[in-house]
Amino acid sequence: MPYHPPVKQSVTLAGHQTSVSLEPLYWELLRTAAQEEGKSLNALVAAIDAERLRVARPPGLAGAIRVWLTMRLIGMAGDGAALRPSPPE
Repeated sequence: MPYHPPVKQSVTLAGHQTSVSLEPLYWELLRTAAQEEGKSLNALVAAIDAERLRVARPPGLAGAIRVWLTMRLIGMAGDGAALRPSPPE
């Protein structure tokens, strides 16, 4: 597996451009997820952004994207579970 430092790309959220730094593997996974969900890359990132902002202590956008993609790979994305902390034991 090739390792590569994060690559910065611009995305548009709520009409404003912002930069997100992700490793190329995550950009490829994100593009694939957007295509499979019938959304543009910006629309998918906006949905992930909205989901992350609903939690009490939202992670950064890049971290939220990585978590969302990881949860999607294991079949749990889309219900906000990826960004909710586990209850204390």
